Amino acid sequence: MRNIYMSLRGATLAPHASAGVATRQSPTRRGDCSLAPGASAGVVGKITLLAMTLILAACLPLNPLPATEPPLPTDTPLPTATTDWFPASATPTLNVLPPSTATPEMNPGIGRELFTDNFSDKTLWDTVDSNLASAIIKDHHLTLAIEPGVSVASLRRDVNLGNFYAEITARIALCRADDNYGILIRSTGDSFYRFIFSCNGLIHVERIKSSVRLLLSEPVPSGDVPMGAPGEVRIGIWAVGSEMRLFLNGRYQFTIIEKTFPSGAFGVFAQSRGDSPVTVTFSDLKVYDVNYIAPTMTPSP
Repeated sequence: MRNIYMSLRGATLAPHASAGVATRQSPTRRGDCSLAPGASAGVVGKITLLAMTLILAACLPLNPLPATEPPLPTDTPLPTATTDWFPASATPTLNVLPPSTATPEMNPGIGRELFTDNFSDKTLWDTVDSNLASAIIKDHHLTLAIEPGVSVASLRRDVNLGNFYAEITARIALCRADDNYGILIRSTGDSFYRFIFSCNGLIHVERIKSSVRLLLSEPVPSGDVPMGAPGEVRIGIWAVGSEMRLFLNGRYQFTIIEKTFPSGAFGVFAQSRGDSPVTVTFSDLKVYDVNYIAPTMTPSP
C-alpha cells in the first residue's frame, strides 16, 4: 500500500489510525492537504467517516484569516416630507343606527270641523273704532290698528272652546322691534292665556288671571315668526286639558302645561310697545274638535 501524506495541523494521526496510512504536512503550505505522488484514489474511498472528519478539520488553516468586516453604511439622507395640500377624503365609516321610531304626532285626535269664520259677520266679534285703536271687520278680514303705546283685543264670545285645534292667519302690515300680536284662548272675562309673537322674532306665553300677569314661558326665537312688516304666519293651537301646543306654519313650536282655565272664548290682539303704530290683519279661522286621551305612564318596577 502506498503512503498518503497529508496535514493534520502539523501532527500525525494517532497510533490507532488505519494501518499503512501515514500523513505528513504539505511541503508547499502549512495547513494544506496533499496526497503523496502516485497515491491511488480508491484508497480515499476506504477511509472511515471519523478519518474524513479529522482530515476536513486538518484542512483548515492554522491561523485563519480574520473575517472581512462589512463596510460601514454610508449616511443616506432621510426623504424630505412632502406636504399634502389636498389630502384625499377618508373613506367614511358607515354607522349602523338602530331603527328609528316614528316621530310622535304633535296634534293627535283632531276630529270634525266645529266651524270656520271668513270674517264676514261683524256681529260675531268685538269691534271698536277710535283715534287710538280700532278693530274692524272688512273684506273678510279682521284688522287691528293702534297708535304708539296702545293695545287692542277682539274676542268671538259666542263659542266656548275646551279641547280644540284652531288655525288662523296673521298678516303684519306695520310692526317692528318689541311690538307684538297674537291669539287669546280660554278667555273668561279678564282671565285668559295669551300667545305673543314679537316683531323681533320671539315667542312667549302669559297667563292673565284677574288682570294679574304670569309668564308661562320665556321668550324664545322662531324662524316662523316674521321679523317685522310685511309678513305672514299661520298660527295653530292644539289644546287638550292642561296641555297647549303651539304650531306656526304647520310646524310644532313648544308645549305649555297649565290647568287654571279649562275652556273659554277665542280672540286676537295687537300691542304697540314703541313709538310707532301697529297694524295686523287676521283671516281664515278654522276650529276643529279634538278627541284625545293622553297615555298613562306605567311606573317602572
